[in-house]
Amino acid sequence: MGDVTGISNAEAEALCKKPDKATEEFLFQQTMYRIKDPRKSLPFYTGVLGMTLLAKLDFPESMFSLYFMGYESADDIPKDPKERRSWALSRKATIELTHNWGTENDLKQIYHNGNSEPRGFGHIGLMVPDVYAACKRFEEQGVEFVKKPDDGRMKGLAFIKDPDGYWIEIFNAYTVRK
Repeated sequence: MGDVTGISNAEAEALCKKPDKATEEFLFQQTMYRIKDPRKSLPFYTGVLGMTLLAKLDFPESMFSLYFMGYESADDIPKDPKERRSWALSRKATIELTHNWGTENDLKQIYHNGNSEPRGFGHIGLMVPDVYAACKRFEEQGVEFVKKPDDGRMKGLAFIKDPDGYWIEIFNAYTVRK
């Protein structure tokens, strides 16, 4: 394969374009995961990861539901359903959990997490104040680990799995050690 290297910082900077004025109000709002069973995923994202259910949208004609999860105070959620939907869809960096009704009963149904062949999507990342304390808590809750903080070459960060096998990186931006 020969000598393979990534691009330089200078080349990366040169490749980036100045954002167009037309995009100044764009907002990264969501990443969507298909989930098999909300009875497993909702307790994980709320009880284990500490997220809040921002909005639940049902589409009976198409037999699926959407659960928007994020790090917002439950006290800030509007009571009116229409306002709640608009509010939830205006929050930064949420997870949209999509449940196709009936998949929870289909033993053959699994979702590809992107980390086995063919590789693609890899993970989401959560910054926590203390990786070691968070991982101790995850262990106590029976969370499955892909990598613990002191495993491998990169120290001070971990990877856990959600109920569908999606990877979640656990890190602290100030203490990751390579």
